[in-house]
Amino acid sequence: MTPAQTSFACFDTAIGRCALAWSARGVRALCLPDGNATRTVRNLLMREARAEPGKPTALARAAITALQAYLRGQTSAMATVPLDLTGHTPFLRKVYGALREVPAGHTISYGQLAKAAGSSKAARAVGRAMARNPLPILIPCHRVLTSDGGRGGYSGPGGLATKARLLALEGVALRS
Repeated sequence: MTPAQTSFACFDTAIGRCALAWSARGVRALCLPDGNATRTVRNLLMREARAEPGKPTALARAAITALQAYLRGQTSAMATVPLDLTGHTPFLRKVYGALREVPAGHTISYGQLAKAAGSSKAARAVGRAMARNPLPILIPCHRVLTSDGGRGGYSGPGGLATKARLLALEGVALRS
């Protein structure tokens, strides 16, 4: 596998069939279940158009194993899974990196995340970054709430119900 080559595979989890894309550098995209495997793969290929089906490498197998454990309720550290954020802006890489530091079971506001990423006045831009997150769970956008503790948004399949479910796996109950 060359550094530029991207492969993908589907895998089963406690919440359904997910799809993962990776390169030699790290994981590039993750799509949560979206009703059926065909739709999930279509969503993945919208992010990684050049990805080809492939047999998971050791790196991809480790990410899949960690994700499967997480979705069974074993909130293992996802921050150690290597990511390939090639093509993302420096701002996005800073925001995603800062968010990976937020441990399971904790939340952060959009404004706090902007500050942690070195752009204290960029809360709205952080919200847009969360909406474009190519790696839900690995970049735990479900942990980002509004400044008053509200749910904010969640652009993945299932919307806010999925966000609440992921937070519940980590022991965080959202207020109604």
